Amino acid sequence: MRSNRRWLLWPALLIPFLPLWGIVVHHSEIRQLEDTVGLFQHGTLDKTARSSRMAVRPDTAAPFVFPSMVISPYLMETPKQELASQFLRMWRVSGPHICGALREAGIEMSEWKAASIRNRNYECYFQRIYERNETRPLSSIFLRVRGNQIGDILEIGAKLVGPDTDAQGRLSPAVLRIFEIIVKQACWRDFEDALTSIQNLRAVEYERFGVHLSFMREAGSENSFNFALGLKATSGSQMRTKTYFSTDRRLVTRDPRSVPANIIPTDSLVTSLSANCVH
Repeated sequence: MRSNRRWLLWPALLIPFLPLWGIVVHHSEIRQLEDTVGLFQHGTLDKTARSSRMAVRPDTAAPFVFPSMVISPYLMETPKQELASQFLRMWRVSGPHICGALREAGIEMSEWKAASIRNRNYECYFQRIYERNETRPLSSIFLRVRGNQIGDILEIGAKLVGPDTDAQGRLSPAVLRIFEIIVKQACWRDFEDALTSIQNLRAVEYERFGVHLSFMREAGSENSFNFALGLKATSGSQMRTKTYFSTDRRLVTRDPRSVPANIIPTDSLVTSLSANCVH
């Protein structure tokens, strides 16, 4: 019995010391962790301090200067009218100019003037009747260039009645010369192939990128022909391009240097057009 009591006494004495031993071990581990973190923070702060000292060290090299930038005061670039013909079919000559070119070729065109007192349309024309009966001409030529007051061309039209032809039925060179001058002055080379059809009095009708050309035999007549050439933008892209280059939708202001600083000016519109094209 004494031996058994002695063995039971030792565990009873050790139980009160176990919590104390756990506290001591736990406190030691915490101290080791704090020491490790402290060493890491000390090393990081030391590197930061060295980097700061290096950053504040005066540099003997010349400082980098950013290039100056000129910012345009305009919200968008104003389209250059002289480049419009690269994106938009347009007349590159005025009505008075093409009328003058026809006169120089020996065709007695009238001066560019208003069609009538109450009519806003302007025109120049040429008419010659070679033969007629009691009711109508049997052989005649009528040519008209129609536009507005500032010289913009709206349409060129012609009518041939009983035109002069050669033995092969081809149009005489004197009459064909009229259409050659018109196509040459328009500077639209993709319509030059229509001259062959006109010379042979064959019907031809083109509509190419905003321009309509037709040379058709008049209905009910075997010896009368109508010719028409004019702008006709039909597709959405052509209409948008025409609107973009339209001078009616642009504001023309003074020189930007004369505008107060608190006003954003718009660019002046270039309205000069080239009257000639290179062939």
